[in-house]
Amino acid sequence: MHPDRCASPDPASPQRPIRLATRGSPLAMAQTHLAIDRCRAAFPDLAFEIRIIKTTGDRLQRASMAQAPASVSKGLFTKELETALLRDEADMAVHSLKDLPTELPAGLILGAVLEREDARDVLVCRSTGSALPTSTPAHASLLDALPPHATVATSSTRRREQLLELRPDLRVVQIRGNLSTRLEKLAHDPDLAATLLAVAGLRRLGYQLRPDGAIHGPPQHPAPPGLRAISLPIDLMIPCVGQAAIGIEIRADDRLAQSLCSRLDHDVTRACATAERAFLRAMGGGCLSPVAAYAEVDSGLLKLRGISFRSGHAARAAATGPLSAPEDLGQKLASRLL
Repeated sequence: MHPDRCASPDPASPQRPIRLATRGSPLAMAQTHLAIDRCRAAFPDLAFEIRIIKTTGDRLQRASMAQAPASVSKGLFTKELETALLRDEADMAVHSLKDLPTELPAGLILGAVLEREDARDVLVCRSTGSALPTSTPAHASLLDALPPHATVATSSTRRREQLLELRPDLRVVQIRGNLSTRLEKLAHDPDLAATLLAVAGLRRLGYQLRPDGAIHGPPQHPAPPGLRAISLPIDLMIPCVGQAAIGIEIRADDRLAQSLCSRLDHDVTRACATAERAFLRAMGGGCLSPVAAYAEVDSGLLKLRGISFRSGHAARAAATGPLSAPEDLGQKLASRLL
């Protein structure tokens, strides 16, 4: 339990269900159902319902996120959910934490951070019939699956920059749509050789990544044939800040929501996410910025590594600190890269 969260006993049953606001994408819905399952396990006497809200990011599905105006680049997938909270049209908002800006509107707080899934990225490419390289520290061998001057689709700035640092011969193009749509585009567009996705997103939607690189999808969204996946180690492709974590945003004065969140909050994930978000805030960026950071706990200490392409080339740094001071650690790392 986070020390700043309300530690009161289970709340009395309210007169109406607890309303969870979410986007309507398959991944957002999967994450919201995961949050509701944990709420129901902790509070079996309470009722919960989902409120689906379309966000600015959803309306920009056909546009390039990298070219979105600065005025909308922050909060693309969260602003409308936050408005529902502030208007008391929802009690909790479920976010992919990577999408949640580090500066929240007045009156709102990050109530809980659920336990993190696998934060790695995965390179999904066309199968050439030959064996794919397995996960290994030899970075070059992982990317040798891509032929010279191959075209890779990703709309993530930090993925693009890290990929081109390792393979400057590659051509990187934009891609939009949900996860299954991206897999279909890769499978059916002969000009595309690969794309980069989050392992957590695949898993939460029911996809299985086999050791031989095969992708097995759920019955409702079977994986297109002819694709193979290679999970990339963190030190090769540093994830987006908050990647694979689910954040629950609430009103600061809602004690019922605070009581719920106090039972959902995962201490280690909260500390790691706090360090990463403090780093991003100190760097002055959002989820579209060419920076990345990943924190983990090792031998009781919080270890944070980061990368920035703000100066046009890769700048890397790492820092270690106590679990009790994640904000300080994030700021320290940013000071080394600014």
